[in-house]
Amino acid sequence: QVQLVESGGGLVQPGGSLGLSCAASGSIFSIGAMGWYRQAPGKQRDLVAHVSSGGYTYYADSVRGRFTISRDNAKNTVYLQMNSLKPEDTAVYYCNADMAVTAFLFDNYWGQGTQVTVSS
Repeated sequence: QVQLVESGGGLVQPGGSLGLSCAASGSIFSIGAMGWYRQAPGKQRDLVAHVSSGGYTYYADSVRGRFTISRDNAKNTVYLQMNSLKPEDTAVYYCNADMAVTAFLFDNYWGQGTQVTVSS
């Protein structure tokens, strides 16, 4: 069974930093793009950042310059380093990845979500 497991959420003061990680496990043949989304109460789930299998990154305008996404292909893990956090960054953060259990058969997977709260 293939799954994504996130860790690293929590409570942080405005201006602080927090790091998230997401590890893929199971019988994985290949991993494509990996990314982070977030969903605040009463709002839709939005893309925060993603990184391709080749390392190309994309960031939402709201986090560009403050957040950094990276991946370790040897560990099947994607990271999100969040700096200069603002109260509006408060949300449940979800890991997302395209993964194949056999050659060329990719499916999209979600993690269970981790809460990030930015508050004084």
